[in-house]
Amino acid sequence: MRYHRFILIFVSIVSFTLVFIKCIDESNKEVSRTGNDNQFKKFAGSATCAGCHKDIYQSHILTAHHLTSQKADEKNIKGSAAEGRNRFYFNPYVYVAVEKRDSQFYQVAYVNGVQKYLASFDITVGSGKRGQTFLYWDHNKLLQMPLTYFTSLDQWTNSPGFSNRIIFRRPVTSRCLECHSTYFEKISDADPEDFSKTNIIYGVECEKCHGPGEQHVAYQMQHPDDRVGKYIINPHAFTRKQSLDLCRLCHGGRLAKTRPSFSFQAGDNLSDYFAIDTAAKDVADIDVHGNQYGMLAASKCFKMSEMTCLTCHSPHENQTGQKELFSQRCMSCHNEAHNNFCKMKDRIGASITKNCVDCHMPEEPSKSVMVLLQGQDVPTSATMRSHFIAIYPEATKKFLNKKN
Repeated sequence: MRYHRFILIFVSIVSFTLVFIKCIDESNKEVSRTGNDNQFKKFAGSATCAGCHKDIYQSHILTAHHLTSQKADEKNIKGSAAEGRNRFYFNPYVYVAVEKRDSQFYQVAYVNGVQKYLASFDITVGSGKRGQTFLYWDHNKLLQMPLTYFTSLDQWTNSPGFSNRIIFRRPVTSRCLECHSTYFEKISDADPEDFSKTNIIYGVECEKCHGPGEQHVAYQMQHPDDRVGKYIINPHAFTRKQSLDLCRLCHGGRLAKTRPSFSFQAGDNLSDYFAIDTAAKDVADIDVHGNQYGMLAASKCFKMSEMTCLTCHSPHENQTGQKELFSQRCMSCHNEAHNNFCKMKDRIGASITKNCVDCHMPEEPSKSVMVLLQGQDVPTSATMRSHFIAIYPEATKKFLNKKN
């Protein structure tokens, strides 16, 4: 009996050891497969950049890029939790309310006045220029909340793409996060994916375009008199394609990734990371939201020049609404010396130099960002500026009527 008991114990120990070794081996495979274990350590964070680049940092934190994702708190949640302004009714008996309980904000679902589900605001997505949507953590998974804030009407709506019912379980993918942040560490390839709650860099920050800066900061701290930046990417030196690929990562429409999210780095060839559809598209089929590159690339201005996104946009400054500034950039090419100035100059007068964009890049409704407003059955579209530079007769007519 003792001999049999010894054999049983021995076999159990061996089995346990083999299982344990297999688990360790599988764990090592997971780290190798996701490739994120040490990536977060390579980032310095934008606040560190401010030590040497204070003016650029102070300007950048006012941009939509910086504000495109943040930890949710009372300061950066745009919608109201005040009674009378905090509900969205899906029908007379079912609604979601935005509520503050102690120091935390929640979206709370009610049916016939009875609470059925709640989730805390954990992450804001969107600068709030047009709207803002919200994410919450369920263990290590990120899920989208059912209500979105619609800025122009200052009200809560159902989130874009949601049906007219309460949904708390829409998963957020690493590809979504790749465009709304600088870095999220993925910790497993589960479906939905799992993310670290700590190894995160919110917003599109300095290191999105300049690459992880930990090595750069360490070197420059040790060599403060070296004025040539080492171990950092300088997009100013990019070719046209490199510059466009960097912007196209998030402003190039739906891209099917062929390598893990957050693998692409500024200066890389986008087609090495995504399946690029090279077929020419009718510009009428390109949505104004999310594919600014596609619209710009279809424009005559783009095809007949070496322009990039940076020809008009400064990534370090908030230039929203500065129509005169953008118009000056139009006129750096379109002027009387080049014999290609606007033919409406005599009719419009001197003010023509202050606003090219409303006629040639008007605001248009998005087909993808559509929400249901309270009491509506037909979705309302968010409007965004077209990046297809062209002559729009109706927009010109509207501009002239407004001027008169």
